[in-house]
Amino acid sequence: MQKILDENYYDLIISNVMIPTYDTGDNITPMDLRHSLAHIPVDSANPCDLGTYPYNAFPSLLTLSSTVSLEKSGIGTVQRNPYLALFGRGVIVAVIDTGIDYRHQAFLYNDGTTRILSIWDQTIQDGTPPEGFTYGTEYTREYINVALKSENPLSLVPSVDTNGHGTAIASIIAGKPSLEQAFSGVVPESDILVVKLKQAKNNLKKIFFTPPDAECYQESDLIIGITYVTTVAQKLNRPVVICVAMGTNQSSHDGRGATSFITNYLAQQPHTAITMSTGNEANKRRHYFNSTTAEPYQNSFELRIGENDKLFSIELWPFAPARLSIEITAPNRETTGQVYPALGECRRFAFVFNPSVIWVNNYIFEEETGDQLILMRFQDPLPGIWSIRVQNLDNGPFSFHAWLPSGDLISEDTFFMNSNPDTTITSPANATNPLTVTAYNQFNDTILPESGRGYTRTGFVKPDIAAPGYELTCAVPGNLYGSITGSGSAAAQAAGVVAMVFEWAIPRGNYTNITGNDVNRLLIRGAQRSSGITYPNNIWGYGQIDINTLFERLTNI
Repeated sequence: MQKILDENYYDLIISNVMIPTYDTGDNITPMDLRHSLAHIPVDSANPCDLGTYPYNAFPSLLTLSSTVSLEKSGIGTVQRNPYLALFGRGVIVAVIDTGIDYRHQAFLYNDGTTRILSIWDQTIQDGTPPEGFTYGTEYTREYINVALKSENPLSLVPSVDTNGHGTAIASIIAGKPSLEQAFSGVVPESDILVVKLKQAKNNLKKIFFTPPDAECYQESDLIIGITYVTTVAQKLNRPVVICVAMGTNQSSHDGRGATSFITNYLAQQPHTAITMSTGNEANKRRHYFNSTTAEPYQNSFELRIGENDKLFSIELWPFAPARLSIEITAPNRETTGQVYPALGECRRFAFVFNPSVIWVNNYIFEEETGDQLILMRFQDPLPGIWSIRVQNLDNGPFSFHAWLPSGDLISEDTFFMNSNPDTTITSPANATNPLTVTAYNQFNDTILPESGRGYTRTGFVKPDIAAPGYELTCAVPGNLYGSITGSGSAAAQAAGVVAMVFEWAIPRGNYTNITGNDVNRLLIRGAQRSSGITYPNNIWGYGQIDINTLFERLTNI
């Protein structure tokens, strides 16, 4: 078995400079120009392996950024500029997600052939991987067309989307119009590239105390998926727009990390654009912020833990130059005592009069950022109100952020008592150069309450722009239609708009060197802004995406 699939190996993200240190001849998987995966044997999974190996070496766990409903939403077709007639012709849109229902009419030409260039299904191991990759199976357009003509397409191309999220996202961007369903994707004449991500390894879930049945995906598979779609686009010499409709609360929330690096780089290259969703964490009460400016230089905050949350983690990120200790107290007043910062130390606390077990890593500095990180992992915690006290050992002012896991990795019964809805954009959408998209209700022009809010932890302006994201009509598996709500659907809308700009600029020859970052700035300039609101702000970014204004300004250059 390939080690990238084998539960007996950790997948650790390493700098390519460090390959000679880890390489044993068959344990390195290339990811991009800066990072690779080193597959390290797992003798017996131990929570303190996170401490033996750096925090940033373990891939983050990603959750989906939209909710798909089978109920019909009734939204009309996406409006297009009638003078330019831009439908995405000559542009590739790439969806790296839960797969696609390739048999759905939304992804077929009128003659019944597929609009999909290829599907890389990372979950199917009995076929041929893409050239240069070591796992999964690639299904080309030609092979998909043969399957579509057969009596049983799934016997030839068994790739399916059991979740429906990837199918919905792809259809919002590029679905073929259906008058009967009052539906159309933004760019229904674009070509589609699909990567179906495999589920995260169980050993990674165990490291981050994630429930074993939770649906989540590895950051490393996303990065390798991005490498795949950009490689295909370069071979075809075609512009590509990549939509990432998932995110994580693991990370420093400041645009650093392996995924942020490669997406920052690619968005500055000609013919490549990336849109990302802000996540749906703003109203989930999973973020806490404190700034202590007066003596005593300590802060106590409370966490309510629900009965069903048996495994989860908290990340606490202080700002330099403070050095924080931490003390965690259970509802029955048992406590860990003060835990001081150290270099890679991992401490286990088993309580005497309740079943709770807590592991604490109080890193004096985390390698990717250089900042302090306090990672708390809870097993079988006593339900009720817990208290967490932090103290600055340098006896001066300090501030910090803390985050609970995103998505469905915990229930909504576990939350911070005095939570803060800001700085809730999930990573990698805190990256600088991709287009970070928040979602608003297009019926009443209000922001979705759940849509992630900025700014980044270090104060950089995010989100960039807001797009419609409430009950958008979409394709769902089984040749059906439903609706999708959330920042992931808004990122898909924005990806379609970016593809329209790419078509105008590249195939039509108006600006052939345009980069994704260039398009982002054009969208920001053309955004619709309300009087009485100061822009940019941490809720709307620079305003609502406005296709017509953008192209009016482009055609008046």
